[in-house]
Amino acid sequence: MKVIDVASPERINKIPDKTIVLLSSGNFTEQGYMIKNIHLNLYIQNKDEKLGPYSLITAYIETNKGEIEITYDEGYRGNNALEETASFLTTHLGISSLILRSVMQLKNAQQTS
Repeated sequence: MKVIDVASPERINKIPDKTIVLLSSGNFTEQGYMIKNIHLNLYIQNKDEKLGPYSLITAYIETNKGEIEITYDEGYRGNNALEETASFLTTHLGISSLILRSVMQLKNAQQTS
């Protein structure tokens, strides 16, 4: 099962402009879900001359029971939005909360389908 939890999913119907892998070939378990891969995707939505790129950053989490791609952040975040987001997640225990949030949303989607 693949879940897309992004407002207007057509916004990500393309190859990401940039991807950063946070976890690959993982063996981490959360609530019975084995987390295999986590990466952040950057989708540039548009560019403003003054504000710069409008970024949509999603988190893609692959588990043994399905995959989910969720919105993590969006807005005018500058030219290094993806790198700054990845740095924040890896230095402030953000990966744990991202995994928990993703598993809860994936579990909910599986129960309602």
